[in-house]
Formats: sequence, structure tokens, C-alpha cells
Amino acid sequence: MVHGLPGRPPQAARREQFARLIARGVSSAEACRIVGVHPKTGKRWRLGRTITSCGGRRVHYPPVIGARKAEISPRYLSEDERVSIADLRRAGLGVRAIAGQVGRSPSTISRELRRNCEPGSGQYRPFAAQRLAARRRARPGRGKLSADPVLRQFVACRLEKRWSPEQISQALRIEFPGDPVRHLVHETIYQGVYRPELGGLRRGLPALLRTGRRHRKSHRRADARRAGALTGMTMISQRPAAAADRSQAGHGEGDLITGASNRSAIDQTPYRPRLTTSRRHFASRKSRRRDTARRRTLIAGTGHLSRT
Repeated sequence: MVHGLPGRPPQAARREQFARLIARGVSSAEACRIVGVHPKTGKRWRLGRTITSCGGRRVHYPPVIGARKAEISPRYLSEDERVSIADLRRAGLGVRAIAGQVGRSPSTISRELRRNCEPGSGQYRPFAAQRLAARRRARPGRGKLSADPVLRQFVACRLEKRWSPEQISQALRIEFPGDPVRHLVHETIYQGVYRPELGGLRRGLPALLRTGRRHRKSHRRADARRAGALTGMTMISQRPAAAADRSQAGHGEGDLITGASNRSAIDQTPYRPRLTTSRRHFASRKSRRRDTARRRTLIAGTGHLSRT
């Protein structure tokens, strides 16, 4: 059953075209003329707007173009899926039929319509539902440390004695063996130390950690490459066929093997035509001199390759 008037259809396609024109350097007035919208609409899309509701509350709508959308897990409904739900519901389909069209569970569609429909008219507005869902996801929850004074005092006392979060995590299991709610992993304690607004701990505790860092060290993902390591390099698969099948003399192949903490290194260069290999070991005490010594050794050892 359709409740209320269908309303104006969404202008997602026009917004995307407007955003592409703005990105190409077209003026806002010209982009509005090409897309076919009022200049005030284009201004709202670029800058957002603030309105005053009937109750006197000021509501701000952020810009709909130019802002990078945050990546969310596929387990949550996306904005496109909410638009599809609104279109199918306006067409008179039921919950199970909508779930089959969208590819979601009927309970997910039922919960979405129950939580995000307007209370008075019963209308489902997809963009308003997307804002409500994003607001719920961004709502910070209360941590265990801030909600339990006994647990917070236990952790704070051990930190002042310079216990590590790993030691405190194990001590909690011994101190409260029958209360698993008070068992914490060390990451929770680290977050409580570096983010006092979540853990309720005082702000001077980071200095008591063994590292003494005021801020946490950023950790990259295991599958992510280190930024700035090697850029624009030529892969070995792109080498010429004459070098790959060893049919032409003069090509060399080198390997640089570094030791622990880059304190030592070995350069190995096999010479394919003569079937010989030269190895050079070089090390330096000072880090600034070490890189210079390696570079000079490599240049001296491989300089004859260009003359063969």
C-alpha cells in the first residue's frame, strides 16, 4: 500500500552530471543551464544549506557533490539500495518482493522501513534514511572502562606502576575470574590511554607507558605497500627478449641483499655470457655514510657493464 503522494523523483543522475561539469572547470551557472536545474539548486548541491524546522531547530544539509563518500561495509545498505527500496515501495511491492529485487533478507528490508519511515505520513525517503543510518553508525558507544569505575581504577593503578597493557590484560583474568565482562584485551587499554574521552582515564597516562609516546604510532595494513619505497620502477617481466633468453652479451642482473636494520649488505651480480658471479660486501657504521658507500660500490662494480 502506498502512503501519501509519490513526491518528486530523485535527481541523482543530474547531480552526477553537475559534479562532472564542475570538476572540468565549468562555472556553476553554466553547469546548471546544461543540466537543467535552477541556479539555487546548484548552489545547494555545491555548498549545502541550513534550514529552520517548524520547531525552531536549525538543520544543516551537507553538500551532495565534491565530498568524498566514506567507504562502508557491504553488510550495510547503501544509498543506491535505499533508492531502489523507495522506488519499489512506491510501486506497491511488499517486503518480500522488495527483498528479492534488492538481494537482501526480508528482515533487513522490514527493519529498514520500520526504523526510517516518517512517523506521521509513513513515507520512506531514501536520502533521509541514509543520513539517519550514517548518524547511527557514527555515534560513539561507551567503553567498558568509562562505564565501570572498579575496572577503570584497577587499570589506572597498574598503569601508574608502569605495567604494560598486556600484563594488565592478563591480571584482569586473575583478579576477576568469574566476571568475564571485566576481561579486557590489551588493545582496549591502549585505546583508553590514548583516547581518554572513551576510556575515562586521565590524560597523563601515555607518558607512563614503556614507549613514552604521546601519540600512537600508525600501523599500515599487512597487504599495503610502503609509500615512497620504489616508484616508477621497471618490472623484470618487461625486460627485452634478448636479455631474458641470454642470447645477447652485455646484460647483467644484480641482487642487493640487506642485513638486519640495513647495517650490512651484499651485492651479487651474475654475468650471463661468462657464467661468473661477483659478490661485494660493504658496511658502514654511520647511516649517512652507509648509503653513500653502497651507491659508490654499486657504481664502481657495475660501471663496466655499459662498456661490454
